[in-house]
Amino acid sequence: MLHYTTYRHPASPEWVTFVHGAGGSSSIWYQQVRDFRQHFNVLLIDLRGHGQSSSARMPQPALKRYSFDLICREIMEVLDHLAIQRSHFVGISLGTILIRELAEKHPERVQRLVMGGAVMKLNLRGQLLMRLGFLLRSMVPYLLLYKLFAFAIMPRRNHRQARNLFIREARKLYQKEFIRWFGLTTQINPLLAFFRLTESQIPTLYVMGEEDHMFLPAVRKLVGRHATAQLHVIPRCGHVVNVEQPVIFNKQVLGFLSQR
Repeated sequence: MLHYTTYRHPASPEWVTFVHGAGGSSSIWYQQVRDFRQHFNVLLIDLRGHGQSSSARMPQPALKRYSFDLICREIMEVLDHLAIQRSHFVGISLGTILIRELAEKHPERVQRLVMGGAVMKLNLRGQLLMRLGFLLRSMVPYLLLYKLFAFAIMPRRNHRQARNLFIREARKLYQKEFIRWFGLTTQINPLLAFFRLTESQIPTLYVMGEEDHMFLPAVRKLVGRHATAQLHVIPRCGHVVNVEQPVIFNKQVLGFLSQR
């Protein structure tokens, strides 16, 4: 089972489950835990191969190839183990794809979705980076590729804290683990196209940075078409909104999750 951490609220029956992105770990939510545990039960999950869910600690046999379905089933396994029937889900970057997929497969288990730095379409630069990375994934040290992606997605000086955090967490991966996760890129375009065309009936808040030029335009278009979706854009902020602007992020998300 994936490694997880829980913070129990003495009175609230509601849960918020946080899902990090590729190369990160549950530690990226350190600026959210204190505020959210005052109102909700909190569940932090380390995805397969990340944080304390490293391959060496996973009881399942090693897999040569990962899929979004596999990763989602492992998240649901944690919720089932903890007897969590329903939860709000907060994701960042690749984690937004995972929680959106969860909402498709298990809508009865999802109360509300929060998509931070949401990946809903890859622009031309993103497509080229993914193709380059796929070609070089077995020839170039993974950390070099990861740094390239981090600088492409978070290029500005004020993105440095988030960029360095993700690079530091990525150092804990192994080359083979990176290759397995990078293999998900072959599945990503059809899945994102489906998400853009198919409106989820679950209330969804997109929290995007004003400077997240690679992903913000597609999210703006999506929110314009989906009645259940809301968008909050944080000024002077890049891709990893919960790290760069935690006070604004926490306020917006807590307000959204408290709506009835």
